[in-house]
Amino acid sequence: MGGYRPPFGDYVEVPPLRGVAVARTVVLVGKMGNGKSATANSLVGRQVFDSMPSLGAVTSSCKLESTDLGDGRIINVVDTPGLFDSSVEPKVMANEIAQCISLARDGIHAVLLVLSLRNRFSEEEALAFESISQIFGGKICDYMIIVFTNGDLLTRTKLTLGAFLARNCPKQLMNTIAMCGNRVALFDNLSEDEGKIFAQRKELLSLVEDVVEENGGRPYTNQLFDELNKVGMETTDEAVEVGFASKSLTLYEEKFEHLIQMVELRLRECILRLEKQLAEERAARAEAEEKALVAQTRARDEVFDLRERLGRAEHSVMSFNTRSIASMKDFVLLCDDEKKIPLIILRFGSCNDFMLQLCFFG
Repeated sequence: MGGYRPPFGDYVEVPPLRGVAVARTVVLVGKMGNGKSATANSLVGRQVFDSMPSLGAVTSSCKLESTDLGDGRIINVVDTPGLFDSSVEPKVMANEIAQCISLARDGIHAVLLVLSLRNRFSEEEALAFESISQIFGGKICDYMIIVFTNGDLLTRTKLTLGAFLARNCPKQLMNTIAMCGNRVALFDNLSEDEGKIFAQRKELLSLVEDVVEENGGRPYTNQLFDELNKVGMETTDEAVEVGFASKSLTLYEEKFEHLIQMVELRLRECILRLEKQLAEERAARAEAEEKALVAQTRARDEVFDLRERLGRAEHSVMSFNTRSIASMKDFVLLCDDEKKIPLIILRFGSCNDFMLQLCFFG
């Protein structure tokens, strides 16, 4: 009987998915350390991909594993190394992308872009998404699902993924999610709760089925896939007898090498374009920061100048009022000494406000 066997614990039955499917091919991509291999193990239902805490890459090359979901349905899971990490040379990256295409040569039903809630959505990841789109074509976005790992962080804070993204989603990530049709899933690969493991896996497989339905059941292929499919690896017994098997293998190797060259060319063009875009964005940001600094300095100088002017004005007013009051007091005293009428009495409200009151004595 088919079903899902989690990495730990007893057997868990998986109900049938919507629709009828013989096989589904799912490819996981993302930065190293984001949990691609752990998510791939959760999908397959057993520990077949290397996954462990590490300061470097654990997965060094593309690998495919399959599992029977029940009722004859099969899911093919392709795990990849950090294909678009900046530390990977274009030649090496091109070889792994070609290997990925070879493993999924009949087409890809869904691409899972794996991100971690523990890490800030970096500029590098945004550029990696653009690289995928430019190498495979913009249509690949219709097959993409964003998977957020480290879901245990939200369990502790009691936040839903939607609430978390509403609070913490940068503009670049919002654009990426929108381009992927707002298809997102949350995964906690550390959980040993079989009910939770079952539910999150079921949700992700349901999203895969949504992608299949939205694309009319057709897996994603393009010119890169066609390159390999022009030469089949299958040979008949007759062909083997007359020595065609080795010729077919040679043709396949030639096509594979040509595929690597095609991918590498696209990669280098993409890298140059993205580097130019990144340089322009950084230059624009530096210019904006410089303008902001100049405006801030000017504003600070203007405030300082204004304070100085106000201080001088207050000092002038105080000096004037003090002199005026002193002379008026002398006048009052003089009048009083000479017993003159009328007598002037001063009542002061403030430095700038005073009244004269005329008093008559008999």
